[in-house]
Order: sequence, then C-alpha cells, then structure tokens
Amino acid sequence: MAAGKQEAHIARKQAIRRKAQHRHSHFYQRCSHWSFNGQAGGDQPPIHWHRERWMLAATALLITLLSGFLIPAWATAMKPLAAPPVEHTLLPLALPKIEAPTFKAPTVEDWRVVQVRPGQTLSDIFQSQGLSLTDLQHVVDNAGDAKAALHNIRPGQEFDFLIGRSGNLEGIRFDKDESTRAIIRLDGATPSVTTVARAVDTREQIAHGVIEDSLFAAANKAGLSNAMVIKLADLFKYDIDFVQDLREGDSFTVVYDTVYRDGGYLREGDIVAAEFVNQGHRYTAYRFKRADGSIGWFSEDGRPLQKSFLRIPVDFTRISSPFSTARMHPILGLMRAHKGVDYAAPTGTPIHAAGDGVIKFRGWMNGYGNFVIIQHNAHISTAYGHMSRFANERVGQQVRQGDVIGYVGMTGLATGPHLHYEFRVDGVQRDPQTVTLPKPEPLPAAQLAQFEATVVKPQLARLMEIDNNYKLARAESNTRSDD
Repeated sequence: MAAGKQEAHIARKQAIRRKAQHRHSHFYQRCSHWSFNGQAGGDQPPIHWHRERWMLAATALLITLLSGFLIPAWATAMKPLAAPPVEHTLLPLALPKIEAPTFKAPTVEDWRVVQVRPGQTLSDIFQSQGLSLTDLQHVVDNAGDAKAALHNIRPGQEFDFLIGRSGNLEGIRFDKDESTRAIIRLDGATPSVTTVARAVDTREQIAHGVIEDSLFAAANKAGLSNAMVIKLADLFKYDIDFVQDLREGDSFTVVYDTVYRDGGYLREGDIVAAEFVNQGHRYTAYRFKRADGSIGWFSEDGRPLQKSFLRIPVDFTRISSPFSTARMHPILGLMRAHKGVDYAAPTGTPIHAAGDGVIKFRGWMNGYGNFVIIQHNAHISTAYGHMSRFANERVGQQVRQGDVIGYVGMTGLATGPHLHYEFRVDGVQRDPQTVTLPKPEPLPAAQLAQFEATVVKPQLARLMEIDNNYKLARAESNTRSDD
C-alpha cells in the first residue's frame, strides 16, 4: 500500500517536471548542460559542482573588493575642501590700569535727641548740648518760615542735634508743625533748610462712665485722661456746675479723636460727640464745622453750647459778697446797695470777657479802681472792677467771649483781692447769678439741615447704642448677682 503511494507521488513529480520543461523549452534547450547532480543531458559534458562553486565565490570576492575601494573614494570625493589655514600675528596692546573698586559703607549720622522739659527755654537746651547762644542765633537766622516753631516750644517737644567731632553744630531737626519736620543743615558751604512731610491721621475712640465718687475717677476708669475730662467739663460748663451739681449715678459717653503720626500715638484730639446725664437731665454736644470754616459744638437742636454770656468770668475761690440791695460797706461803714457779685481770687488771676462785645471803658473809676466796661449789644453790658492791671485791649477794640481783659487785684475800695462783676440791662445792674441769660441763636436753616443729617443722626445712633449696651450689661450683671 505504501509502495503504491510512493510510486504515485514520483509519477506526479515527473509529470510536473515534464510540464515545466514543455512550457520553458527554450530555456532548457540553452542551459540543459548545467547540472548539479552529475548527470548530463544531451551530448555536452556536464559542469562539475566544484567549478560552479569557484565561479560564485570569485564573483562575491570581486564585489567585496570593489565595494572596499569605491565607497571610501566616493566619500572622499564628497567631502568639502578644507580652507587653507589662516596665519595670525600677535601684536602687543597696552591696556589702561584698572584699580579694584572700593566700597564705603554709608555714613550714619549721630543725631542727639533732646526732649523739652517743663520750664526749659531753647537757650537752656542749646547750652545743655555744649552750644552757645551764637549757635542758637545762627539757627534762628536760617530757619526761614520755621522760625515761629522755635519761639513757641512746649514740654515734650523733641529737638535733634547733629554735633561735629570738634563740637560744632552741623544740623538741627524739629517739628515745624504737627505734620511737617524742619531740617536745618549748617555743615555745607551755605546753610540750608528743608521740610519733610509726616503722615498724620485721626482715629475715633469711645468712652463711657458712671460717676460713683468723682468725675475724674469715673473718667479715668473709662480710659479718659485728665485733659480729656477737662475738655468734657468745658463743653457742658454752661449747663452743669461740676462742683455742686454732680450726683452719684450721673453718666457720660464721649466719642473723641486720637491723633497718630507716622503710625505712632501722638496725642488726644477733640471731642466729636458727647452725652452727659446729670440728675436725670440729658445734655448733648456735637462737633460741627460752620459755613465759614470755624469749628463749634452744638446741642441736638443746633444751638451753640457756648452761651451768649459766661455766668462767672473768673476762676474764684469763694463769693466774698453777693448781689444785694443793701449791705454794710466794709470800708465806708455805710449801708448801701452792692449791685454786683464779688468773687475772691488770688492777685493776678485772669479775668475773662463774659461775652462778645466792644471795650467801652478802660481806666480808673472811683471806688472800682482799674475798671473795664464791655458793651455786648444795644441792651446788655458787663463791668469788671478792682483789677490789678489791664490786658492789652484798648477802648473800641472787639473782644470775644473768654478773652483775657485783665487780672484780679484790689485797686480802689477793696479789702482784699477779688473781682467785682456786674451784669447790666439797659444800664441797670442785675444779679449775675440769677439773671436770665439770652439763648444763643441756632444755626441757619441750611446749615441746620446739614448738621442734623450728617452729624446728629449718625452720632446719636452711636450714643444710643453704647448707652443701651451698657444698660444691658448692667442688667445682666445684676441678674447674675441675684442668682
């Protein structure tokens, strides 16, 4: 069976070969003598296998040799021609001599800072630094528009001195005003003055207190300085007698400015708004700039807190003699009317104008001694007697409420230093302590509307909020104490 399959396979191969020879007869006719099995067809002798092998090997070797010669030659031919070498000539060159840079640290000037003490003068300060009055005069002469600041120094103010190695004054710095510093340099060919602006801003503070012992104690507990307490009392002095009228339980609320310069605290400013409750009566004060640029404080209805007249125009120690229709004169020994009030005070105590007006009389007047009369309007005048000396005002000169017009003394018929004060209506003396003083006029309508909208409304809301918060806190505290 296997032999039969093999014979069929051989027969199939021979049939394929015959078919190929028949199809490509022209090729077989030309190359029929090539044989690899040692059997030749036809009459030509067969080509031996060894000869064919040598021919193929020789052809491969020839191709290899040609590749080894032709490829490098082609690569060499394609390489760009090298540029001929350039000859360089070295010439000596003289260079400038460069010195290594030197760096100097900036010179730090050693300014001496001196703070003005109470009672010191500028000459005292200069002498304390080993400087002469000639140095002081040299500074004043070259201070320019900062000269005024040198004539009005105050405790706490600072002066910075730059002293040279030989002790000579090279410069001085000081505050020209609150927002400007003046620098005078004397170490150059000619003196120079420069000014430097300083950043000044204000910040609002709020304080609230209840009087238990005294106004100063309550205010200090609330964080107010004594100077601010005096400002507060000065605002309400026309309505409240802070010596006799204060009671335990009276309260106050103050909104005030603090001034900062270059980011640091400088001083307390003015009161912005305030409320004082005295014996159940509520008084308010609001700061407002008038149309003419002046600053004033007004009540909620727009009337100035500053009344038309001071009830008492001098800081007194006691009333030595009240207004009376009949009293025994201490010197004359006669019964006669005393148509004024005598306020005892030390000699030299300043006497203030009770209101705005014009000096009508200034001179010696019988038993009054040195005497001043101020005419305030067509109906009202005030009189001041027994002065030790007058101030600088002259007859016909306009004065404003609070201006100093003279000083307490005992000229004329007086047994001790005091001010004799009269309040006259149409030439008739009235008791200054009981006379009804005219109310000041409120702001004009346009300014009053602006005052109410921009000042009273927002500040009143703040004051009421603070008062309500305090009452709530007090009620909670009482509740906890009851528990």
